[in-house]
Amino acid sequence: MRHILSILCLVLIIQSCVPIRVAPTIRDYKLQKGKKFKRSLSKRTMFIFEDPKDANHFYNYVNTKFQLGDENVYDDVPFLIDDEYYFFAFYEVDIPTKILNLAPAIFSATLNAALDSEDDLDDVGGEDILRTDNWYIAIEVYSDKEKDCLHEDSFSREPVLNYLRTLKKEYLTTHNYNETIFKN
Repeated sequence: MRHILSILCLVLIIQSCVPIRVAPTIRDYKLQKGKKFKRSLSKRTMFIFEDPKDANHFYNYVNTKFQLGDENVYDDVPFLIDDEYYFFAFYEVDIPTKILNLAPAIFSATLNAALDSEDDLDDVGGEDILRTDNWYIAIEVYSDKEKDCLHEDSFSREPVLNYLRTLKKEYLTTHNYNETIFKN
């Protein structure tokens, strides 16, 4: 009985997948310092949401909505709230989920040991690490009066948050970005 139980446990362990890195799940949006979300971002507070669309869709959306003509699309995009100009910059951020698949890893290691080889035999043993890309849009907002309009102490935080919620909703529900020109 012990042999069967130990073989069963060994089979379960070999067939399992171990998460190495898990990307965050954001239901609606998240306000967080950029550096805490991803090191390459700035220290400002960012409005972050998951982007289910393909790459560069948000770029095309912003370029079309604000009629920028492919100039300064990532930085200093102006918008108006209560006769006050604000600017935003956005970043398309990729955080992959990585999972170690133990069966191919053990097979590759065993095969390398049996052949006395130090070569990496990923093509023989299959993929050891399964990777799923997760894309996010991170937006920072600033003005001539404030460096970080999304900071918790900012006097313009609520109107800017309302604007960004509307912008996100419009982006996710619009498929033809030329429609946004006529909504303004």
